Amino acid sequence: MRLLWLALLAPLPAFAQEANPEIVVTGQGLEAPRGDAAYAVVTLDADQLKGTASNRLEDALREVAGLAQFRRSDSRSSHPTAQGITLRGLGGNASSRVLLLLDGVPQTDPFGGWVAFPAYLPAGLQSARVTRGGGSGYAGPGALAGMIELSSAGPGPVAMGLAYGSRNSVEANVTGSARAGGGFATIAAQYARGDGFIPVIEGQRGIADRPAPYEQASLALRGVIDLGGTELQANLSGFRDRRDRGVDFTPVKSDGVDASVRLVGARWLALGYVQTRQFASGFASVDAARTAATPTLDQYNVPATGIGGRFEIEPVTGALTLRLGADIRAVSGRTQELYTYVAGLPTRRREAGGRSLTFGGFADASYESGPLTLSAGGRIDRWRIGGGHLLETPLAGGTALTDQAFADRSGWEATGRIGAAVEAGEGVTLRAAAYRGWRLPTLNELYRPFRVGADATAANALLDPERLTGAEIGVRFAPLDALSLSATGYWSRLDGAIANITLANGPGNFPGVGFVSAAGVYRQRRNLDSVEARGIELDARFASGPVFLNASYAFTDARVQGSGAAAPLDGLRPAQTAPHQGSATLGWQRFGARVAVTARYVAPQFEDDQNQRLLADAFTLDGIARIPIAGGFGIELRGENLFDSRVEAGISGPGIIERASPRTLWIGLSYSPQR
Repeated sequence: MRLLWLALLAPLPAFAQEANPEIVVTGQGLEAPRGDAAYAVVTLDADQLKGTASNRLEDALREVAGLAQFRRSDSRSSHPTAQGITLRGLGGNASSRVLLLLDGVPQTDPFGGWVAFPAYLPAGLQSARVTRGGGSGYAGPGALAGMIELSSAGPGPVAMGLAYGSRNSVEANVTGSARAGGGFATIAAQYARGDGFIPVIEGQRGIADRPAPYEQASLALRGVIDLGGTELQANLSGFRDRRDRGVDFTPVKSDGVDASVRLVGARWLALGYVQTRQFASGFASVDAARTAATPTLDQYNVPATGIGGRFEIEPVTGALTLRLGADIRAVSGRTQELYTYVAGLPTRRREAGGRSLTFGGFADASYESGPLTLSAGGRIDRWRIGGGHLLETPLAGGTALTDQAFADRSGWEATGRIGAAVEAGEGVTLRAAAYRGWRLPTLNELYRPFRVGADATAANALLDPERLTGAEIGVRFAPLDALSLSATGYWSRLDGAIANITLANGPGNFPGVGFVSAAGVYRQRRNLDSVEARGIELDARFASGPVFLNASYAFTDARVQGSGAAAPLDGLRPAQTAPHQGSATLGWQRFGARVAVTARYVAPQFEDDQNQRLLADAFTLDGIARIPIAGGFGIELRGENLFDSRVEAGISGPGIIERASPRTLWIGLSYSPQR
């Protein structure tokens, strides 16, 4: 790991400093399929990605209503395992039900499926293309609720920023590039730290509660070279993330290094990548008076690796656009942890983990004839879960308490999508689509237990894949270049949805987690019969001269269908699923100046599967202003949650409410020369 970080921090080679006024290569992959006009696609440009008050990617993605993390807090205060992302009210846990790609490389954690948001600097990205729904198609396994395709920024002048904010917070970032011959190299680096805020709401705090600090950094290097009609694109990036949960014994550590090489020809693409992750987290129990915290679990090392590749080709077929290809992804990892504390010291050790493999081939075709666009795609995947094991031993030595090897499993999955769009005239486009998708359980869901306060959730090595069937209809109205309005109605059924199912209340000792106090509940990950969701999505964009407006709203009616141990959940809403969600950004920009305000609303949602712990609704207002000085320099003023609204992120067993970010004010200096 140390050698990789040294490689990341090495300066650009001397040849990259030579200026060349022409950019011969683009650094992009193959164009998106033309048939995507049949699906619900929203694209966030560079200004939208960089234009948030928090300067965080997860906030920028919230411009797309219906997109949500498992919890409402961001990557400064949330536990990393609560940062799985989803769309369209399908509920969730740590694992993402949205496929996140950066320059074609899957970005979710190889072990847990969550997203390491501190790894991404918005200023280093060119765009984020969000497809709601759509199934697997050419994208690959995991695109149940949709797909987010991040694209790295191309060459540009050096830009940087430095800011100081509430609670002794500091941010610094720099982006830049250099050209050489027919290629270029780019760099994007950032650092952030802060003393943090107390996660527990006022009125419930005790002397055991304190601010939760964070420190995060990332660095991304990219090189693109013209090989004579073929582009070689090489990426090397890394991140370091340190957080705290606001009580003793709860440090969180995440580190990662990614490397990828992509060859892009006129009508073909080949990609290979490797990802390494290291994760560690401590958990504690706080007494009823919140006067003291005691350790309950120490996941001191959770290493994981992801290796994969992809090949695509676009044959010349006349009016028909065809894309054929195959992809493979292999992941492995294990959790190593200490548990069952007596007098403040652990007495047992647990190791659990395994590996999984998915390999698939796909075909995606689209046809355009006048105002009509037709799209169809399908893929078949082979999956395998193997090497699963659970070993529990006493630290004092002696016979293993548990020594279990889980049977290897494998199977086939066939998925696809079909859609049509027609331009009806006067700026109106009508579309319809239907699709099937699937997702393999993550190693985290299969093997790793976890705790949130007094509540404990066990893993389940026998989980089946999730499978989604969905359909949608939509209309887009764009009478002017400056105005675009769209509406989508959808229905989805997620069969075998993986959820945390409540099985018992404490106190007691329970399989896979150990002791749970009287204030906590015992849960296990299990497959529900299904989650059925239907809803409406509205999007609006307007830009005229210096004024711009972006707005998005999503209504979701999602219900659980459960039987057996999940029968009490039948008809309830999935945990962490809000029926209403919306955002709107109104701004003005000219001559390097930019002023914008963003309003967001999220309706009440249930914290738990039994719909007993209700998180209140939340309305927040953010603001940002950039005032140019001279020579590309400017003063930046940013404000998050300006009204200091209480945004509830979680409720633990004893009714302790965790909050998301309070009001945070920033002042900074930026440098961004105009091209």
